[in-house]
Amino acid sequence: MYATNLLVLFIASFFFAPLRLWAQNDPPPTYDLAIDVFQVLELPLNVHEAALSKSEKGGGYVLTLSLSNSSELKIIGLRYSLVSIDAENKVRFRVNRTEGFSILPYKTKSLTFKTPIRFKSNGERLVLMLEQVISRESIWEVVKAKEALDAYARGDYSVMPAVLRVANQVDAPPVTDRPRY
Repeated sequence: MYATNLLVLFIASFFFAPLRLWAQNDPPPTYDLAIDVFQVLELPLNVHEAALSKSEKGGGYVLTLSLSNSSELKIIGLRYSLVSIDAENKVRFRVNRTEGFSILPYKTKSLTFKTPIRFKSNGERLVLMLEQVISRESIWEVVKAKEALDAYARGDYSVMPAVLRVANQVDAPPVTDRPRY
């Protein structure tokens, strides 16, 4: 009886050995922090699937997100703010950054911004808001963005910020239909 059980275990180990080897080759788990997104509907750029991923180089996190352009203009950059909300509902501003990229009209693009964001995460809720969107022809600026983001983070979803659209005088393409003397 003992020899039969030993023989069964020996034969079964050959069948399950590939499963053990397969389980050992799994990549290490990623430690992504999910981010809530405060969408400003008047901006031509929408954010989807925002997350902070551990940076491969040193400490900190990198911002990974998917953007969709809903305008007829090529978008070349944005400015965003990131806040954290702790268990006591205390809002803390973490980052306000400007990032450059290129996204064609009516297209979607997934991006990872390589500039690390350094902070210690203690299980806080993170909220991201776009404050400015830049194209060569226009700049969309959220009016009173900090106040709107603060209200959203505290649970007041009725505050919808206004967006001001102005001509981009810096990045505008040169006018070529003028005569040159």
